Amino acid sequence: MKQKDFVFNICLLLFLNLLVKPFWLLGVEVGVQNQVGAADYGLYFAIFNFTYVFYMLLDMGICNFNNRTIARNNQLLNRYLSSIIVLRLILCLIYFVVIYTVALIIGYRGIQLKLLFWIGFNQFLNATMLYLRSNVSALLMFKTDSFLSVLDRLLAILFCGMLLWGHLSDKPFRIEWFVYCQTAAYLLAIAVALFIVLKKSKLRRLAWNKKLSLLILKKSLPFALLTLLMAFYNRIDSVMIERLLPADIATTQAGIYASAFRLLDALVMIAYLFSVILLPLFSKMIKEKEDVQPIVRTAFSFLYVFAIGATVVLVCYREPILAWLYKDHVAASASVFAILIPCIIPIAFTYVFGTLLTANGSLKKLNITAMAGIIVNILINILLIPRFQARGAAVTSLCTQSVVSLLQFFIAIRELKVPLRSLPWLSCLLFTALIIPTTLLANHFLNLKVLPSLIILVAATLIYGLATRLIDIRGLRETITRKS
Repeated sequence: MKQKDFVFNICLLLFLNLLVKPFWLLGVEVGVQNQVGAADYGLYFAIFNFTYVFYMLLDMGICNFNNRTIARNNQLLNRYLSSIIVLRLILCLIYFVVIYTVALIIGYRGIQLKLLFWIGFNQFLNATMLYLRSNVSALLMFKTDSFLSVLDRLLAILFCGMLLWGHLSDKPFRIEWFVYCQTAAYLLAIAVALFIVLKKSKLRRLAWNKKLSLLILKKSLPFALLTLLMAFYNRIDSVMIERLLPADIATTQAGIYASAFRLLDALVMIAYLFSVILLPLFSKMIKEKEDVQPIVRTAFSFLYVFAIGATVVLVCYREPILAWLYKDHVAASASVFAILIPCIIPIAFTYVFGTLLTANGSLKKLNITAMAGIIVNILINILLIPRFQARGAAVTSLCTQSVVSLLQFFIAIRELKVPLRSLPWLSCLLFTALIIPTTLLANHFLNLKVLPSLIILVAATLIYGLATRLIDIRGLRETITRKS
């Protein structure tokens, strides 16, 4: 692929995702929560995260395996497509058996089980969409894949938007409608993706190849286990809030936690998109025994500016931002938000050093760090949630992410022999010393509204990043050039 084509495709993917998905998170999801209330949305949020914990049972690393294999051998599309579709249906049955068994054990009943079915079904549809997209991208149809990556969200925005703001019904918006809108969007998007994939293949009938399926599962199992463990410690907090607290406050507290978590989720998406570039780049460099230090330094520096800048600004302006987004429980959400948003710092560094370890094939060590995260998460949540409610879960999340990030940092430094002195510690200290007083000054002494203040502080963050040379445009250009 030509460099200019690669850059165009990456920019298109980033542009579409940064245009559509933040609007989904901060527009539609916020609108739904404001309509149905913190309690109903908290119930949805807890069940969604419960289903997400077991999401890897739907995929088992198949998407990554399929993408890599089909990209190398396009002629295998027809053979793999048939077997994997049947395998995914079997995995779907296993997934539902597992989530309903665990749900009944932990006490889900009535409306909880009803929502569990539809949300679990949506997880299956999402996994199916990702699998179909893995075939499209493997065939180097990157522009098509970019549009497919946002199609389901665009349709869901359309359906939810009509119900939220289109006055199609006189009845109050219900949380079930939100789930059904996503189901309809996924089904339509899958129909489009399936048409494209079937057009490129010669599939005539479904046939399960047992040996092939077992081979795929065997090769993808270490990645599947890592993803499962990470999903557990990343998403279990709201489930434990809803299960550990008394019934009269549990869903409301889960809703308050969701209010604070939503912006963190949006920030994590940006860091994740950065890691999409890093993984294949690190993999290639390690295979060819190239020095990864310059790329590690560049990635670390960019994400340091992003994570520290976002944390300082959002924590300082937490109350006006949340008041702008939500109608209820603003003060309670702000107290949770102040603790939860700093999680972006360890998470961002995980996307550098965790990705480096993944590229190096250090999956056993990554799984150990994930297990440590689960143990820390469960123990601290059990101690703090009954006493501090959603704030306790936020403290737990910050502790968990910090422990995992530090473990991955030191393991990566040792495994890949990256000297600590190669990282720009002095520039990081100087940047922090500049952005904190600037933000405090803007917040307390400039008589500006929130939006102009945020624009000024974003500009200041970029200027300070350039001045301290943490934002290295030449380094980023070399990163893109090397990957292409």
